[in-house]
Amino acid sequence: MSELLLPGLIDVHTHLRVPGGEHKEDFATGTAAALAGGVTMVLGMPNTSPPITTAAVMDDVHQLIARDAVCDVGMFGGASTADIAHLPTLGTKAKALKIYLNDTFGKLRVDEVPTLVQCFKTWPRDKMIAMHAEKQSVAVGIALATVYERPVHFCHISRKEEIELIADAKMRGLPVTCEVAPHHLFLGAADYERLGAFADMRPILGTPDDVAALWAHLGDTVDCIATDHAPHTIAEKQNDPPPPGVVGLETSLVLMLTAVRDNKISLERVIDLMHTNPRRIFDLPVQPDTQVTVETGNFTIRNADLKTKVGWTPFDGREVAARVRRVVLRGATVFEDGAVLAAAGSGQIII
Repeated sequence: MSELLLPGLIDVHTHLRVPGGEHKEDFATGTAAALAGGVTMVLGMPNTSPPITTAAVMDDVHQLIARDAVCDVGMFGGASTADIAHLPTLGTKAKALKIYLNDTFGKLRVDEVPTLVQCFKTWPRDKMIAMHAEKQSVAVGIALATVYERPVHFCHISRKEEIELIADAKMRGLPVTCEVAPHHLFLGAADYERLGAFADMRPILGTPDDVAALWAHLGDTVDCIATDHAPHTIAEKQNDPPPPGVVGLETSLVLMLTAVRDNKISLERVIDLMHTNPRRIFDLPVQPDTQVTVETGNFTIRNADLKTKVGWTPFDGREVAARVRRVVLRGATVFEDGAVLAAAGSGQIII
């Protein structure tokens, strides 16, 4: 066994369930899970209850981050037709804007052209617009980036047709970036038979051709690995229908380092995808004196070892080639040998 020293990783797509879903996750457990996965900065999504579509809701969320978080947290604001007038003030408190063109819950689905136009015209130009866009909706996002000459980031790209369209857009110099989630790289539609509802997510798992296309574009078109960490309790997953989503903060790095061992990707490229590019794309601050020590060898992902509140992962029992041994954040050891050592509220708010 040997050790690797990595920078603190950044996950730009997490659902920490605050406010309204604290029985699934909260800022204490979600950021503890992040540290256990070698992640020292996360961006949280706005599809909460209530959704984060106004500065007032964001202020409440920031108070909870300041009280509970053990790693650094920035929050997305949400686009909503009902609250479109709040975008300018929300933009002073959110790190980025999330627009849902496809499936979501509550009032965050945007399918009206006037609302989309207002988002692109009024959201601060120095802050990213990210989109949940699937299939033909990706073309809508690319068109908006082109018309309004501002960057767009595509979340959890999962299909061959989507990644090839983004690759073509990039070849033409259009201002688009994208992320891929580990579950779309390491699981596929065939895993539904084994995992059932515990593999149900949005976007749904892809075909072998989809998975192969994502891997083929991981060296160029894909900009970030982001988990779409979306916890639901075991009891909720056993409902009919089950809510879509799986956790990922604690497994993303070790899965990607297993791919390094298997010569599917280089270590340098993993660092680009999980640290360098996310920080550049979202204009995130440097974390001084921050590093992650990883032990390489043969290890097994176990539900019992997880810090996430829901306590399960679709990768339970999977053999991996590494484990996170230690995390140092701003000079303080915040995680070591399975234990979270950071004080509640020691994480910083990123705006």
